[in-house]
Amino acid sequence: MAGKGRKRGRACVVVLGDIGRSPRMQYHALSLARQASLEVDIVAYGGSEPHSAVLEHQSIHIHKMQQWPTFSRGLPSILKPFVLLIKAVTQFLMLLWFLCVKIPAPDVFLVQNPPSVPTLVAVKWASWFRKSAFIVDWHNFGYTLLALSLGRSSQFVAIYRWFERHFGKMADGSLCVTRAMQHELAQNWGIKATVLYDQPPEFFQPASLEEKHKLFCRLDKNLRQPLGVQDCTSTETGEENTDINETLFTTFVGTDVTSKPNRPALIVSSTSWTPDEDFEILLEAAIMYDRRVAAILNEDDSTKEEVLWKEIHSGKQYLYPRLLFVITGKGPEKQKYEEKISRLHLKRVAFRTMWLSAEDYPLLLGSADLGVCLHTSSSGLDLPMKVVDMFGCGLPVCAVSYSCIKELVQVEKNGLLFSSSSELADELLMLFKGFPDACDSLKVLRNGALEMASSGRWATEWEEHAKALILEVISKNSD
Repeated sequence: MAGKGRKRGRACVVVLGDIGRSPRMQYHALSLARQASLEVDIVAYGGSEPHSAVLEHQSIHIHKMQQWPTFSRGLPSILKPFVLLIKAVTQFLMLLWFLCVKIPAPDVFLVQNPPSVPTLVAVKWASWFRKSAFIVDWHNFGYTLLALSLGRSSQFVAIYRWFERHFGKMADGSLCVTRAMQHELAQNWGIKATVLYDQPPEFFQPASLEEKHKLFCRLDKNLRQPLGVQDCTSTETGEENTDINETLFTTFVGTDVTSKPNRPALIVSSTSWTPDEDFEILLEAAIMYDRRVAAILNEDDSTKEEVLWKEIHSGKQYLYPRLLFVITGKGPEKQKYEEKISRLHLKRVAFRTMWLSAEDYPLLLGSADLGVCLHTSSSGLDLPMKVVDMFGCGLPVCAVSYSCIKELVQVEKNGLLFSSSSELADELLMLFKGFPDACDSLKVLRNGALEMASSGRWATEWEEHAKALILEVISKNSD
């Protein structure tokens, strides 16, 4: 397993991105250290904190590269190709510096793709220089992401695809995330890849009532304060809640934590706020839910929001609950959608946007009632890891339908699929009718998600499908 002249083998995990926002590569690092007993170097950008399990592991060493500066959107179009070229060359040289000089020589490089340029070129050159093996973990195809902004017919996209295919074929081994991607790589790229499905690690679990209460106490200020306006979940007076025994969702009765019967339904969606996730669908579905509930309950349009909210705060329950959408993540379109949200003025739906720590995010998923996934794959061949994490916490999911998603979401067992905002609104009405105690359809999906939570974990999947490939590649390279 170890390379020549080394007492212990070594692997380098390469991510041309924020390591804190690259969970699969964090899990690879943990498995390489724990299950393959390797020393692990991670070369990536900083930004968000990785999970504490990664930070605290003595055999994992993180090397942070300098981020490329963000230029304003007002950059003249004629300059953009030159800026992109300079960016690629700078990243290439920085990667070579870290991979060839700054870190100890590894037995194997494990690189995330995409991005492909300049990552695959730099890692291949480094593997030649360090006499190391080279494995690509295919999460998606980089050229399809580039095509979202430039169009499929762009020459830049064609050149990018050639680079991705050419240097991808040079790898000593390949992993990928779906069977559909495995088939595409074999048939059209000449690459033999092993499927390593995303699975949740051990820290994604359903949350206990006590864990939920502690989390809601920590997040109480963020949950109660809307984006500049009052809404159905903000405090009645607009003042900060000082009662640590009570949250929007839970309260102490004697010495026990209980769930409030008139609590809002908590729906979580994680997004990168990029064009491949159409957030507009969720906003439109929220508006439809709000209007359809009002129509079902025969509410007059003149009914004041404040009157309704006062009744809710006093404990009155309705056939359909308030919905609180918590949207987690960072990305370029976040501010644009926050401004849209602030102008909605809905009676029964509220939104909060936030970024959670790697430790609190699984707790939020384990505390929620439903997950919503807006991921539309640029290639149609990858699966959203956020859904895997949701299932790991026993959280049922409504997801955008596309060709490959049924490898993950089993309709009417652990989740539902939708293709439009109207379909999503219909699903919200069906699932939350009678919430929290008489919503049988939601309970069926939750039971299915809980079955998924107990059936597969990352460590088991990695042991069965990745470990043998990685150790075989290392062994062949050291012969």
